[in-house]
Amino acid sequence: MAHRLQIRLLTWDVKDTLLRLRHPLGEEYATKARAHGLEVEPSALEQGFRQAYRAQSHSFPNYGLSHGLTSRQWWLDVVLQTFHLAGVQDAQAVAPITEQLYKDFSRPCTWQVLDGAEDTLRECRTRGLRLAVISNFDQRLEGILEGLGLREHFDFVLTSEAAGWPKPDPRIFQEALRLAHMEPVVAAHVGDNYLCDYQGPRSVGMHSFLVAGPQGLDPMVRDSVPKEHILPSLAHLLPALDCLEGSTPGL
Repeated sequence: MAHRLQIRLLTWDVKDTLLRLRHPLGEEYATKARAHGLEVEPSALEQGFRQAYRAQSHSFPNYGLSHGLTSRQWWLDVVLQTFHLAGVQDAQAVAPITEQLYKDFSRPCTWQVLDGAEDTLRECRTRGLRLAVISNFDQRLEGILEGLGLREHFDFVLTSEAAGWPKPDPRIFQEALRLAHMEPVVAAHVGDNYLCDYQGPRSVGMHSFLVAGPQGLDPMVRDSVPKEHILPSLAHLLPALDCLEGSTPGL
């Protein structure tokens, strides 16, 4: 007779799963630039950021730790390049803005808890589940979670900066399992990114759920993920866990 599966550990992505920026990034950058006497279009900053972040992540993955950078310097470089791509060539004028933005994005008030996140975390705890964070974030995350009242829900917070590996690298999931003293078969991960949060944990034998969010999933992603693993909202998590635990392990 097959044993009934019981999930004991739930690990969580953070950005766009539990938290999001209170205002669009381009608006945040433009507001700070205006306070320093620079007028830059939010849309240009938004586009510049996407390009700068992608290039920096490619050249110096995981905050450039293996290249001798600190996460702070990594982010200051991204912001400087964002303004450059948005048409601001005066690096000296941008320098104080980069410092201010780094501080602002460290503050809990820049972020907001997504609808249903706190209730879901509380219900998971009531159910007896252990909770932890696995996030491609830097050292500022602990303070942000603390300030928003979410840190108390988690046994530990494992960032890619602390681990040395970003999702979807299997090693960050293995490190989380080691910290929790759990086997992968009794652990599941929740997040909104197909590669990092759905495929990554499955590569080490964990279960995973993909949060669709208000924009929904890319059709190719949606068609490749079983519908019982897709969460239209966080309120669907516990029913999805019930469904998973009602299945036969290995099937």
